Amino acid sequence: MHGDANRQTAAVLLALPDEALFHECDVDVYRASGPGGQHRNKVSSAVRLRHRATGLIVTATESRSQHENRARALRRLRRAIALHVRAPIDADAYRPTPLLAGCISREGRLCVGRRDARYLTAIGEILDLLAGCAMQVSSAAACLGVSTAHLVSFLKDDPHVWARVNQMRMEAGQKPLR
Repeated sequence: MHGDANRQTAAVLLALPDEALFHECDVDVYRASGPGGQHRNKVSSAVRLRHRATGLIVTATESRSQHENRARALRRLRRAIALHVRAPIDADAYRPTPLLAGCISREGRLCVGRRDARYLTAIGEILDLLAGCAMQVSSAAACLGVSTAHLVSFLKDDPHVWARVNQMRMEAGQKPLR
């Protein structure tokens, strides 16, 4: 289910404020196991979010604070949406959205870091484009106006993105990138 746009694109979901995204989830709080101090097993601080529209499930258990774990789980949900919710793109008619176009320098380099608020939306669009290009990185790079080597380097910089790209390539019958 989470491989489809399912009525909402990743960009729409990622644009939601935290509270709105949180309210689209079923929430479980539970006692986390493992190390963490004497209060770790006495309070229900772990948080599991299941996004109803996509079926994506994320958890956060690191902190003894339910509030901190909720914030971590929301960040993980946003990353999961960017990585797994795809919207179809016609590569022949593709033009970068204004958000992604704003992340590409005049020199043809993707200039958006992981801490940039636009990062996950940009990643989602790039993955949509790759899927629309049958996972051919050179074709996606040409659509973006960046070099293939630069696009590969950009994708490789984030281990989660790199793993997802290679998973998508394998699902499309292609060899993983190195």
